[in-house]
Amino acid sequence: MTQIDYYFTVLSPWAYLAGSRLEDIAARHGAQITYKPVDIGQLFGRTGGTPPKDRHPSRMEYRMQELKRWSKALDMPMNHTPAHWPTNGAPASYAIIAAQSAGGGDLGALVHGIMRACWAEEKDMAQDDVIKACLSDAGYDPSLADSGLLAGAEAYGRNLEDAVSSGVFGSPFYVCNDGEKFWGQDRLHALDTHLGAKKG
Repeated sequence: MTQIDYYFTVLSPWAYLAGSRLEDIAARHGAQITYKPVDIGQLFGRTGGTPPKDRHPSRMEYRMQELKRWSKALDMPMNHTPAHWPTNGAPASYAIIAAQSAGGGDLGALVHGIMRACWAEEKDMAQDDVIKACLSDAGYDPSLADSGLLAGAEAYGRNLEDAVSSGVFGSPFYVCNDGEKFWGQDRLHALDTHLGAKKG
């Protein structure tokens, strides 16, 4: 079975814009997804990236144009300057890690729900009540937001090391177990094509 390691930060507008396309692609090709939220600030520091706040204004202007183009093209509601961004992505990431370990719910729905809270619903994904509501909506026990803190923090650190060693440098980033890598929600079509060719 094809394995896809999905590296992302819950703070990424591009990961939000990926929507459920990764899950749809994986289901169509019988692939399995392992969700690996990472600390994007540390990842940038380790791989030569520049945080948005430190980028040249021309880059940020173009980034905004692209966000508007893609949200329109994908017909996804999006506040391009959300009230609660940037925020602390760690608590939501820990909850995702705990939910993946616990099983029993819809992990894709949880990931999308958390990012939608920020990018479309003007909620702070760092807040306990927001995280618990997302867990519940995705079929998980909301208490995972509390019980999974230590294990989540440890896995969060391991995900960063895995990302660096796997050649990951941004979000969203998809790494197949055959070594093929795809960076960005605009490369999901290429991932789809790749998995289709493997089956053929």
